[in-house]
Amino acid sequence: MDTEKRSPVTAIIVGCGHRSLFYGQYALEHPEDMKIVGVADPDPVRRKIAKDRFSLPDSMLFGSSEELCARPRLADAIINGTMDRQHVPTSVPLLDLGYHMLLEKPFACDEDELKIIDEAVKRNRSRVMICHVLRYTPFYHSIKEHIAAGEIGDVISIQTNEYVSYDHIATCYVRGKWGNSDKCGTSMLLAKCCHDLDLMMWMAGDDEPVALSSFGGLKQFTKENAPEGCGTKCLVDCPYVDTCVFSAKSMYLDHPDRWKFYVWSALEGIENPPDEDRVALLKSDASYGKCVYRLDNNVVDRQTVSVRFRSGAVGVHCMIGGSSRAARTIKVVGTRGEIYGGFEDNRYRILKINTAPGKEYDVYDYDLNDAEVSRGHGGGDMEMCRDFVEYVRTGKESLACPSVERSVPAYLAVFEADRVMNSSVSTLEL
Repeated sequence: MDTEKRSPVTAIIVGCGHRSLFYGQYALEHPEDMKIVGVADPDPVRRKIAKDRFSLPDSMLFGSSEELCARPRLADAIINGTMDRQHVPTSVPLLDLGYHMLLEKPFACDEDELKIIDEAVKRNRSRVMICHVLRYTPFYHSIKEHIAAGEIGDVISIQTNEYVSYDHIATCYVRGKWGNSDKCGTSMLLAKCCHDLDLMMWMAGDDEPVALSSFGGLKQFTKENAPEGCGTKCLVDCPYVDTCVFSAKSMYLDHPDRWKFYVWSALEGIENPPDEDRVALLKSDASYGKCVYRLDNNVVDRQTVSVRFRSGAVGVHCMIGGSSRAARTIKVVGTRGEIYGGFEDNRYRILKINTAPGKEYDVYDYDLNDAEVSRGHGGGDMEMCRDFVEYVRTGKESLACPSVERSVPAYLAVFEADRVMNSSVSTLEL
């Protein structure tokens, strides 16, 4: 038995948002593995949150990544939770200083950014993991294990679906920071479904994507679909404030804890802000109080991507926005069987061909429901952090490890799908 005592991996949070704070929680639950030793964020409120949560000294509070970069390397790794377009300017200088990194997805907004980060990783021999946490959920990880073990033979088809619920798409991709690609730098497919394209490529293994097509568009959340006579601000001038599905009143005041880390971010630092502050915010110029049909959102609310792999296998991903319930489903068909199931249900079924007399196929059901599964992306967040610690310590890539090199095919597929959407089939060059 290995009794060697190992020191915790030290990490600095850069971009102290919801996701990076959640990853930092791993250090509080597993102090033997990770220790948060600093934070860099321009917002003094967020720096104070990190200071209090991780007991940080004032000397390890930085107002920017540039301020941090002006110092010699102060930790083993960075947890980079900055916004998408900030990944290159924050990551590359830190990688050049010798830090390893847990980098929030999407790690690049276009091919040029992908190349810049990829070259920095190779130049510095950095250990960088992209936060594709779904790989680490019991649901997807166990499905991958069955495929990797050859239980359903060679993969010939992969079908994935993501149903983005009405409240999620309205909050994040219409009213929220990812609603306009010109402002945030990312498309809907990149911001929301890079997880799903990553899962498709991961399930395909070494089989490279070589061609794809894509269809989609903005259909529901447009000015043309605005109810007759509706206002521009739900709580100020709209007669449908009590009846509209997307009313800020029903979505946020009646459910104040739903999407609270986005909607009430302007009230950050106030523990349980009073109702009058919430109402005042939604009556102000804040986007969360505005009509979903009268904003400047331009990202698609539905898109389908079809992929052909080098082996001849095919993959299809469908993103449908505005569904009643958030859900992800998957079906992988191989030469000897198939696997299908639903992520939210945390169950899947394997059918294996059986040609014995009186048989057609054998059925194997897997129920992965567990108390821990409900925590953070179906249990994936904390498991990803654990694997990141091991990756930093040893440099060994696990079955799930979303290193930059392993993540590249999915991102190239996303960029190309958005480029050719509603046009012809495109040939991919990896």
